Amino acid sequence: MEITRREKDKIVVLDINGEIDLYNAPEIKDVIAKLIEEQKYCIVINLEKVSYIDSSGIGALISSLSNLKKYQGGLKIINVAGSVRKVFELTKLTSFFEIFDSEDEATAAFK
Repeated sequence: MEITRREKDKIVVLDINGEIDLYNAPEIKDVIAKLIEEQKYCIVINLEKVSYIDSSGIGALISSLSNLKKYQGGLKIINVAGSVRKVFELTKLTSFFEIFDSEDEATAAFK
């Protein structure tokens, strides 16, 4: 799994490439914890190139969102497709997370 970071109008976009599983899910939490230390609380996670996510990956996203909310921040998720979208739907997390089809929609939702 690779995480690429870019910024767009003070909003951090994390492009994740690969599978999110038990072994690398903590990396997502670490990256977001570092962003919180940098006082960056508005984060968009792009799952376009993620082919698989398991419960530990979902857990990392949930705990990251909870941590960001402590600072009046948020976590938006974009480009969820295929089997990854099924995981979000089966776990009923489509109502917990704000999921958007495009980066522009997600960043606009922070304003």
